[in-house]
Amino acid sequence: MEVKDINRLKVVLVEKKRTAAWLAGELGVSPVTISKWCSQKTQPDLKTLARIAELLEVDKRELLTEN
Repeated sequence: MEVKDINRLKVVLVEKKRTAAWLAGELGVSPVTISKWCSQKTQPDLKTLARIAELLEVDKRELLTEN
């Protein structure tokens, strides 16, 4: 079964020159959690996604794949 990418978090972090460790610290979560989000193993909830967008200064839609 092919895994479909749901979010663009990894790409946006690179575009914004931020690290997963930085984001983990800002959100108060483990770097492992960020890694799981970036690798599409799990996904942040909508409230967290909104906070990530705020921290990265992007629209929430930029964190999601085009469908």
